[in-house]
Amino acid sequence: MPLVLYGHPFSSYTQKALIALYENDTPFEFREIGPDKPQNAEEWLRRWPMQMFPILVDGGRQFVETSIIIEYLQLEHPGPVRLIPADPLAALDVRFLDRFFDLHVMDAMQVAVSSKLGRIPMKSEDGLSLAGERLDRAYSWLEGHLAGKTWAAGETYSLADAAASPSLFYADWVHPIPQAYPNLRAYRARLLARPSFARAVDEARYFRPHFPLGAPDRD
Repeated sequence: MPLVLYGHPFSSYTQKALIALYENDTPFEFREIGPDKPQNAEEWLRRWPMQMFPILVDGGRQFVETSIIIEYLQLEHPGPVRLIPADPLAALDVRFLDRFFDLHVMDAMQVAVSSKLGRIPMKSEDGLSLAGERLDRAYSWLEGHLAGKTWAAGETYSLADAAASPSLFYADWVHPIPQAYPNLRAYRARLLARPSFARAVDEARYFRPHFPLGAPDRD
């Protein structure tokens, strides 16, 4: 049976999982969750009532949380692109950066989106302000961290970069990366040029008019 991924192409975390699959040309079936595909949504909720995606299904096993999904793919469906280093200490660096992008970039961006959608008890302008404060701290740290590096953990593309791609993509829409951070701006551009992420971005382009804060006319 083929791998099955439940998610939505505009979802940041779905994109993170898609990057891993595309990097290694891993065969899979994508089941989009949306109002026009109620059967997929029904199965998704049956499998994971926490109402979060993506979910990866492999025969009788299923996995949630994108970092776990990507680790599983490397273990059971490996390809030429190894996203988590074999060296344990190098792997720790990659996992730390993966958590940094999810917790300090993606989560910060989502405060602005969630407040705009009324999902948290905060005015939209306050959510945008708080997201900006958090992102400014993350951007500042990343600017120094990325000096002299091609990818987040050095010269090898990794899980950290799969996490960074949708994180910085959407964060820059919500709170643009300042011109004063050339390393971070160049890194975001490299992520967008990576074929795996470029494909994920293009597949989600049709949904941009629904971005709650208004998608910019770029990228």
